[in-house]
Amino acid sequence: MADSWQRQLRRAARSLDELRARFLPGLEITPEMREAERRFPTAVTEHYASLVERPDFSDPIFRQCVPSGEELVPAPWASRDPLAEEPCSPLPRLVRRYPDRAVLLACDACACRCRHCFRKRVSARGGPAVSDAELAAVARWLRANPRVEDVLVSGGDPLVLPDARVAAILDALRSVPTVRVVRIATRLPATLPARFTRGLVRILAAARRGGGPAVFVSAHFNHPRELAPEAVEACARLVDAGIPVQNQAVLLRGVNDDPATMEALCRALYRVRVRPYYLFQADLAEGIEHLRTPLETGLRIMARLRANLSGPAIPNFCLDPPGHAGKIELAPATVARRSRGATTLRAGDGTPFRYPDPV
Repeated sequence: MADSWQRQLRRAARSLDELRARFLPGLEITPEMREAERRFPTAVTEHYASLVERPDFSDPIFRQCVPSGEELVPAPWASRDPLAEEPCSPLPRLVRRYPDRAVLLACDACACRCRHCFRKRVSARGGPAVSDAELAAVARWLRANPRVEDVLVSGGDPLVLPDARVAAILDALRSVPTVRVVRIATRLPATLPARFTRGLVRILAAARRGGGPAVFVSAHFNHPRELAPEAVEACARLVDAGIPVQNQAVLLRGVNDDPATMEALCRALYRVRVRPYYLFQADLAEGIEHLRTPLETGLRIMARLRANLSGPAIPNFCLDPPGHAGKIELAPATVARRSRGATTLRAGDGTPFRYPDPV
C-alpha cells in the first residue's frame, strides 16, 4: 500500500545531509551550499527527489530544490519582499495589492522549499498555520471591504495543512457573500501529488455548492519532467471533480529557459487539461539572481510558443513589479511599422505582412 501523503510529508529531507543519505547518494556538498542552506533551509520530498536524473546543478529538478553557493551572490536590487506585499497588508495574514483581489497567507510551510521562492521571508520562518481567530478577522475584513471578491489562498503552501484546516479556511471565505472566487496556489501537484486524495477533492468541490464561490487550483509546474504520472493523476482528480486547474510557471535559467523545454511543458499541461496560464519573469528576490533570465529570453520563448501552439496552450508572459502597478504583460513585438493606411505586422514565425486600414 502506498504511503499516505502525511507520512511522505514527514519523511521529506530537511537538510543537505538527509537529502544525500536518503534520496540522492551522489550529492556532493560544499561549504557554500551549507551556507546557502543556513540562509534558506532545505526541504525535498522523496517524490520530487525521484525526478532528479543527475545529482548536480545541470539537472533542472535538482537546480530547483538543492541549495547552491550561487545563492550567496548579492544583487543591489534583490529584496526580501520583492512584490512589496508587507506595506499592502491590512491584516497580518492578508495582502491586498489590487482593488478586487486579496491574498490569504494560510501557512508558512511547504513540502519542498523551492530555491526560486519570492516569499522566503514567510516560508523560512516555520510559524503556525492561520488560526480560527485570524480567519474570523479576515472574514470580518472581507465583509467590510465588499469590493474584494477574489481571494488567493497561498503561503507557504496551504494544502500541506490537514483536511479539516483546509475546510475551515474555505468555510470562512464561503461565509462572506461578496467573495465570488477562491484560488488555491499550490506546488503540491509537482512535489507531493499524493496529497490530492478523494477526501481533499471533495472538500474543494463542496465549497461551490449552494451558491458558494468558484474554486480554482493554481498549480506550479516549471519543467515537463515534473508532470510525472502521479502528478497527472492528481490534476485529473481535480479536473474530473469540476475544479479548474491552471499553471503558473516561473522562467528560470538552467531549468526552462529554452524554447523547446517551455513548449514541451505547455504541450504536456494542455494535454492533461491544465491551462498554461502564466509564465512569470523571476522576481527580484534575495538569493535567486543566478536563476533570473534577461527579458529577451522570455520574449524569444514566447515567439516560439505563439508560432507553434494553440491559443489555450500559450501562457501570458508577465512581470510582477512591487507596489500597486499590477502585472505587466510582455510579448514579442508584432507591429513592425505603421504608415498611412496600413500597418506592417510580424506573424508568429517573424514573417511580415501588411494589414490595410478601412477605406
